[in-house]
Amino acid sequence: MRSEQEIMYLITETARRDDRVRAVYQNGSRVNINAPKDIFQDYDIVYVVNEIASFLQESNWIDVFGERLIMQKPDELDVLRGIVSSQYDSYGYLMLFKDGNRIDLRLQTIEEMKRTYKKDSLTAPILDKDKILPNIPYPSDQSYHVSKPTAADYYSCTNDFWWCLQNVAKGIWREELPYAKQMFDLIVRNDLDMMVAWWIGCKYNFQVSAGKMGKYFRNYLTEDYWTMYKSTYSNCEKEVFWMSIFAACTLFRELALDVATQLGFPYAAEEEAAMLHFLRSVQNLHTDAKKIF
Repeated sequence: MRSEQEIMYLITETARRDDRVRAVYQNGSRVNINAPKDIFQDYDIVYVVNEIASFLQESNWIDVFGERLIMQKPDELDVLRGIVSSQYDSYGYLMLFKDGNRIDLRLQTIEEMKRTYKKDSLTAPILDKDKILPNIPYPSDQSYHVSKPTAADYYSCTNDFWWCLQNVAKGIWREELPYAKQMFDLIVRNDLDMMVAWWIGCKYNFQVSAGKMGKYFRNYLTEDYWTMYKSTYSNCEKEVFWMSIFAACTLFRELALDVATQLGFPYAAEEEAAMLHFLRSVQNLHTDAKKIF
């Protein structure tokens, strides 16, 4: 596997030799001093170029970066699906190489760079032939810190969490496993994860990032809360599924009450009590039942 020094030298020298490339900068975890370092970290690279058309016409120009295992061109996929794409302003190559390295390379016109360069706090200049990159602060993960919720945000999350659990329950009773699992994992869990993030934010004064899709939850939750969080994941067995639902309810309640205390918000205790009553009723409901209560 090529080292970081080898990859960065290849990226920089390829840009230096190509007159179409006028600047290079990097985003992502490799410029984040708070991100753990490991062999799976991507190289999130942007080439700022005079124009993109010639790169698209020369499809093999990216071969210089090494032998690829698999690649995705998200902007090209958008075009194939009929989605309007500004591929002549910005165009990406997601490349996984046979040595295990991954480079996410984006071509970007100078005009597009000027529009987006300062939006991501995890940005570091690598090469600037014409001094076109604006001055920016030292890279930090500030753009990714947990945001403090408003009272409306908080109530919306709690209401949605308790409300959507009834859809999970009826999906289990009807034996509609895909519906029940997706409602729980894609909808309800989103609210649970939001509350987890807010709890972490309160604990650290909203000065930390919980990571994409909550990947740093384990770093910030207490050992007991992390154990509870893990128990919200289940298999396809009905009994285990129900256990994970009630584990999610317990964890959500404890975190939400703490967040409410910290931020001075009222907690939806009546909605919680009503939905727990509904869930327990459905859990014990016979498959041929004619009424719920």
